[in-house]
Amino acid sequence: MAFNELTDGLSEPVRKAWERSLTSGRAALSRRTVLRAAALTAGAGSLAACGIPPARSTDATGDSTANAAKDLSDSEKEVNFSNWPLYVDTDENDKEKHGTLEAFTAATGIKVKYTEDVNDNVEFFGKVKPQLAAGQDTGRDLMVLTDWMAARLIRLGWAQKLNPANVTTAITNVESRFRAPDWDPGRLYSYPWAGIQVVIAYNKKATKGKEVTSVAQLLEDPDLKGRVTFLSEMRDSIGITLLDMGKDPAKFTADDYGAAIARLQKAVDSKQIRRFTGNDYGQELSSGDIAACVAWGGDLIQLRADNPDIEFVIPEKGFVTSTDNLLVPAKAQHKANAEKLIDFYYQPKIAAQLTAGIGFVSAVTGVKEELAALAPDSAANPLVVPTPEMAAKAHVFRTLTETEESDFEEKFSKLIGA
Repeated sequence: MAFNELTDGLSEPVRKAWERSLTSGRAALSRRTVLRAAALTAGAGSLAACGIPPARSTDATGDSTANAAKDLSDSEKEVNFSNWPLYVDTDENDKEKHGTLEAFTAATGIKVKYTEDVNDNVEFFGKVKPQLAAGQDTGRDLMVLTDWMAARLIRLGWAQKLNPANVTTAITNVESRFRAPDWDPGRLYSYPWAGIQVVIAYNKKATKGKEVTSVAQLLEDPDLKGRVTFLSEMRDSIGITLLDMGKDPAKFTADDYGAAIARLQKAVDSKQIRRFTGNDYGQELSSGDIAACVAWGGDLIQLRADNPDIEFVIPEKGFVTSTDNLLVPAKAQHKANAEKLIDFYYQPKIAAQLTAGIGFVSAVTGVKEELAALAPDSAANPLVVPTPEMAAKAHVFRTLTETEESDFEEKFSKLIGA
């Protein structure tokens, strides 16, 4: 499904709004766009307050549950929130302020100590693992992790089950398609912060007007040789390759995975694929150094705003989607406050403000109508609010067993030379 096809069913005013959203330069920089650069300065980024406090031992709390600590929410009106860079809305007049976080404080009296220290799932896991494994507080009450890493924390018993009485708005308003991931059925431990889409992008100037519409074309078209990149996120690159092979990423076998690795390896060996990248494909795509790539949807809003030669395509065989999720880690000191913050973001008006600010998909029912009033360009953008046709092509990558995760990651690391 090409860019033009995505807008075929839209009314003329909505189509024009969508086109303006791609060229106005108003689209937010996504957190993926600065992922690697931010990793170089990890730990430096508290924008709203004084950052994450040091970890506190909770071994002597006497709690009956293995992963809970004494909740200080009633006496300490604060919540320590770890998130990715540029992944919350900012005040139009003061970029050091976050509109929805400050609205939460005004509504509840709970101060948010907000830190942008999640720069990579694996890196962040390495940062908090020693405390979690030792049964200690990490100093964080709330964190945002991609679904597969969220699944790992839940599996290890390092995330706390949420109190339904504190997340009633979230229970009511989470969209049906986000309600029951196989790694957290019923959303007992987590709620989505934002959805991520993996699509194909190309620079029509670099391809001399030729459309790039499939993974097969990325892997085999001689006109693209040496000018193609895939993502260094295993689930994204393997998932979209499996779809092109007619396999469902939610149901694939080990043999299917091996065939996808072999197919990508062939393209690496022939030098069809230049390399596997993090977010840094964006600059190369804009300059034309690469002609086409596998890309994150949220990035393309800003990339196209800066360069109208960039197009995106939803392959006919489908695309991969994932979520970044809010979790309360084991031994968190302000669990009830964290739950109140989760619930706050499931109000459609608040969710719309967040979505307009970050440019990623919202999991909140009713956000489209609120977004249309607040930011019509974003509401008309299928990368932010997927059309029904686009949503029908979305596929998730299934949760892996511990053995599979180790085996598959090792094979992928060997493929990309990591």
